[in-house]
Amino acid sequence: MSLEELLPANRAKSRFWSIVIRTGLVLSILVVALTIPFFGLVMSLVGSLLTMLVTLILPCVCFLSILKGNISWFQGSFCVLIILVGIISSAIGTYTSILEIIHQLS
Repeated sequence: MSLEELLPANRAKSRFWSIVIRTGLVLSILVVALTIPFFGLVMSLVGSLLTMLVTLILPCVCFLSILKGNISWFQGSFCVLIILVGIISSAIGTYTSILEIIHQLS
């Protein structure tokens, strides 16, 4: 969508240019994935780190920091439980990804 917004006004609403841009993006990602060795393993490493951080850990940390004194004991302990699950899941996923990368290198 960002690339489509850079098009001149007379081509911005053209469906043809939208399809060309999106197809070019998909093909460029395909070329990168095929040329970089261990691309999938690197993506799994990044995904295991960032997915848990963005989906579980950061929302709970922000919730706890915004509503410091205005939450119940249950809400606070449940957020801490979610943070712990996110940290453990992230650690396991990262460890597994690193082991797989090391296995592929040797």
